Amino acid sequence: MGRIKSIARRTFLIGSAAIVGGVAFGYYAYKKPIANPLLDDLADGAAAITPYVLIDQNGITLITPRTDVGQGAYSVQAALIAEELDVRLDQVNIDPGKPSTAYYNGKVAFEGFPLAATDSSYIAQKGRVMGDVAGKLLGLQLTGGSSTVSDAYEKLRMAGAVARATLLAAAAQKTYIDVTDLKTRDGAVLFPDGSTISYLELAPVAATIEPVTEISLKPESEWRYLGKDMQRLDIVSKSTGTQSYGIDVVMDGMVFATVRTNPRRGDMISYDDTAAKNMRGVNNIVPITGGIGVIADNTWRAFQAAHAVEFNWGPAPYPKTTDDMWAVVGDSFTKKLQDSQFTDDGDVDEALAVADVLEAEYRIPYLAHAPLEPMTATVLLTDIRLDIWTATQIPRFMQANAAKLTGLDVDDVHIHVLMSGGSFGRRLEDDYVLQAVEIAQTIKGTPVKMTWQREQDMTHDFPRPMQMSRARGAVKDGQVDALDLGIAAQSVTASQIGRVGLPVAGPDMMIVAGAWDQPFSIPNYRVTGFRVPEMVPVSSWRSVGASGNGFLHDCFLDELIHVAGADPLEERIRLCWHEPSRKVLEAVGEMSNWGSKMGPNRGRGVAFTLSFGVPVAEVIEVTNTADGIRIDKAYVAAEVGRVMDPVNFDNQVQGGLIWGLSHAIYGALTFDDGMPEQDNYDTYEVMRMYQTPEIIVRGLENSDQIRGIGEPPVPPAAPALANAIFAATGKRIRELPLIKHIDFV
Repeated sequence: MGRIKSIARRTFLIGSAAIVGGVAFGYYAYKKPIANPLLDDLADGAAAITPYVLIDQNGITLITPRTDVGQGAYSVQAALIAEELDVRLDQVNIDPGKPSTAYYNGKVAFEGFPLAATDSSYIAQKGRVMGDVAGKLLGLQLTGGSSTVSDAYEKLRMAGAVARATLLAAAAQKTYIDVTDLKTRDGAVLFPDGSTISYLELAPVAATIEPVTEISLKPESEWRYLGKDMQRLDIVSKSTGTQSYGIDVVMDGMVFATVRTNPRRGDMISYDDTAAKNMRGVNNIVPITGGIGVIADNTWRAFQAAHAVEFNWGPAPYPKTTDDMWAVVGDSFTKKLQDSQFTDDGDVDEALAVADVLEAEYRIPYLAHAPLEPMTATVLLTDIRLDIWTATQIPRFMQANAAKLTGLDVDDVHIHVLMSGGSFGRRLEDDYVLQAVEIAQTIKGTPVKMTWQREQDMTHDFPRPMQMSRARGAVKDGQVDALDLGIAAQSVTASQIGRVGLPVAGPDMMIVAGAWDQPFSIPNYRVTGFRVPEMVPVSSWRSVGASGNGFLHDCFLDELIHVAGADPLEERIRLCWHEPSRKVLEAVGEMSNWGSKMGPNRGRGVAFTLSFGVPVAEVIEVTNTADGIRIDKAYVAAEVGRVMDPVNFDNQVQGGLIWGLSHAIYGALTFDDGMPEQDNYDTYEVMRMYQTPEIIVRGLENSDQIRGIGEPPVPPAAPALANAIFAATGKRIRELPLIKHIDFV
């Protein structure tokens, strides 16, 4: 049987694990229940049973507050609720809900703590509780960090179970039949005589009684949806072109807008809009922070007018060229700029002093998010209210920042979260929305749809930071004996979190994520992070720090294994002390038939990265042809505790691998005269379909920790490919993108 759960009544406080002795900052505030936002303006006869289940004249609505950016978040959240509520997914409506602290993310904050996911100590367990505390007190309604499933796994199941139990109680009260004689199925209560009553009919009664808080979750043996192949709720609409995204909003009386701001991110000294303001369809050109907004009668005309404006832009507040930026990064390996050193095992200096030392420097460039749907928002502002329709991963932060900009109360700012046509972390920012609000301030009472041009999107991205590693290592008796890895990068946390107004203190875990916490028992092992001074503003990019550190850490480990004369997979397995991670390595070896002969001009590379608590091992097979490297096959094994939907799991792993391979081969955002040189897809190359290998996926379920899979497949992709290229060609590449050093077909 599932564990019995006791849950607070209408406020529905869940996820509040006990803190021994109450010795935690904000303990009493943390224990204070959060109001159910669905009770605001609730219609007569409607029932808002927990903040996640609303039953009214429109039917059964499930609230799925984690944003869907293409990863299937709405579907998995709905399935978690539906499993316990006992409804079919085709019976319900899905709504992301309005911004509320009730929808805080209790898992994502833990990623900022210097505690490894593999750490099961008392301190680590309390640290996870503190992550939940921070999430609640800060109101972190945020989608990111592959935390949707891990945060929602019990929370949403419990929400569904409470709603079901309350509806059963309502049926018992209505019919005087003992609740123990009642069952549920497909949105209805079943009576002993075979008759039924729908949840909709029971809603008026359920609204008058206290929610049933003593519940039991279904055992896995009774699951109808979870763990089974499911069709995502958006499959039909996306397959038929009928899915509506943020960019598709249409309203009566709408005007259309775009912006141009300094591509060097400096000041706008002056501009001349003489030609632009007289163009057909142009309504107005207005100044906004750092540039101008163009208002027109359609988006295309707004774009054309924006191009016709002449600007005198100020200089960039950072080094002008990529070479200058690399010089700043290279100069950051100093004691003064040391940010962290969470791993320092054995005596690294002594071990390296008495051995033949292997040294290497690795480099990774800035990378753009470049989602297919550009930044867009529709805004309607009046003197008393602001409505924003957009795709966003940070609705509460956006709400607060828009309130500050307009002077309205936060409660008068209404965020309508829409489906996103991609993000990869870009929609963790709200700069584009605030620009739309600035434009709307000049035309109150009129809906304004603001859409960025692709060039604006690329040149004003908050990219993944460039990274450099300087590594030293040694081997002994045919085994890896010492590894000293220094990593220099800008702080994503200081840059990004600072923009949403949260306090920033202490070391940035993202600088060394996917490197400092790898489960390898190397006798002398040190990982040091160095914080590069602020240059281009940076942000989270799919798998954040681990996205690059997988390459920096694993490729150098592969170099050491080669020097030791050991087998790349067998030595990783020998070094790995964490059983779930070791099983992932063993699984990918079995899947790829590791050790079998490859034939001439062929190579096989393995890589491993543990990120977001998920160990992932990947093997890539390549052929060195006369025209360049061909990627033949890829094998991925990942441990997530429970696979919620095997079909979507495979899709997420495959997509993450392709994303990682594409950027490993081609990805680079370079700068000249303070501006990005890549401003559209023609200059920001991506992997083609014909280059995509056959991908074989296996999800393991050996851990009790439930994890997400959206980001973890990315970090091992680049090192697995680079290691395979070395195996096929003998060429060790220490810089991305790989295309700078070798051709691909």
